[in-house]
Amino acid sequence: MAGTLIYWFRNDLRLHDNPALTGAIERSRREGLALLPVAWHSPSAPVQTDWGFERVGSHRQAFRQQAQSGLAERLRMLGSDLYVLHDPTAESFIALARRAGAVAVVGEAIEAPEEQGEVRALQATGLRVDTCWQSSLLSPEDLPWPSGRVPDVFTAFRQGVERANLQAPHPVLAPIQLPPWPASVQRPMAPVPVVVPAGATDERSSFPYGLPAWQGSESAALDHLARYLAAGRPHTYKVTRNALTGRDFASHWSPWLAVGTLSARQAMAALRTFEAARGANDGTYWLWFELLWRDHFRLVMRQHGVRLFGARGLSRDAARSAPRHNPTVFDRWCEGRTGLPLVDAAMRELRHTGYLSNRLRQIVASALIHDLGGDWRAGAAWFEAQLIDFDVHSNQGNWAYIAGVGTDPRGGRQFNLDKQTRDHDADGRYRRRWLG
Repeated sequence: MAGTLIYWFRNDLRLHDNPALTGAIERSRREGLALLPVAWHSPSAPVQTDWGFERVGSHRQAFRQQAQSGLAERLRMLGSDLYVLHDPTAESFIALARRAGAVAVVGEAIEAPEEQGEVRALQATGLRVDTCWQSSLLSPEDLPWPSGRVPDVFTAFRQGVERANLQAPHPVLAPIQLPPWPASVQRPMAPVPVVVPAGATDERSSFPYGLPAWQGSESAALDHLARYLAAGRPHTYKVTRNALTGRDFASHWSPWLAVGTLSARQAMAALRTFEAARGANDGTYWLWFELLWRDHFRLVMRQHGVRLFGARGLSRDAARSAPRHNPTVFDRWCEGRTGLPLVDAAMRELRHTGYLSNRLRQIVASALIHDLGGDWRAGAAWFEAQLIDFDVHSNQGNWAYIAGVGTDPRGGRQFNLDKQTRDHDADGRYRRRWLG
């Protein structure tokens, strides 16, 4: 072999619809290179946040480990394996690349500040790093705006996409063969069993990822997608999507999308097949609508980068004061001890299970920002630590949106807690479930 090409798995822990991986395989064969699959994602390392808690909680760690374990198993079936790095710095990656005789690194493009910093850290050592944008439904170069730039307001983005009749590219097939593992690198030892927290199997959870059907692997993701469509759930999605709890009210694609064991294009292709066979309606349209929201948050971060992480976000109001952080109030919010029953129930579910419905995420975010006077960035960091479906683009975008420093043209969203309780938990069932 003339050398080694490293394929860097980031938030694309899958074989299906992975154009960057497909390109790496083709290049390895063309140039006679060994292929070394490596998983490294430094922002997910257990380091401290500025707010006094670990960056990644036990649920996020366990779900990602499930995804990596599933990927390693699939790679071994093709005669390869997965080398997982846990070092939050780039040092271990660089040492591995040297040992392998790497000629280059190939991986998906993640255009968020820290993820771009990862690429620069590798490039600073002289490594060639080639990245491929592949996590969105639509490709930036296909968009009807100059240089792939998009309107900051989602409605204008969606209308532009739909007027242009843009459709997602067809997903790329999973490889059936892989180039050889490099002789200079010892294969990983037997995988360590993933230990999941107790809440991962709690029967109250809407996403019990401790159970086989809900674990983070690619096979579980694709099986869930097939079951969801076979049951006809897309037709009722718009009606049920604002429920607070349950295993059928939403698509529940987001955890698998977040770690990349399911691609957005694979989900969309399956949905289009469903519509062709069983008909389209408001529910199936709304799933497209939600995936477009996901794309929009990615593209907005691509444009604004680090501004989305500042206290004032995208606001151009120089007189706007920075939010204040009260550690005592914030801790009570995190622990579900605010005295606001619906908020407390939701925060206890989040901490115990690593998951929360979209409606409740908006409610508790609004409560922290507008009712408790908290710093929206601290809330975003807590969600990052806890949620198994944490996605930097959607998380930061949604929190900034509710705080009024993001892309909301109305300047932020404050939810009336009494109304939300009446509308979504009038009988108190959800509150009793989590408050006892």
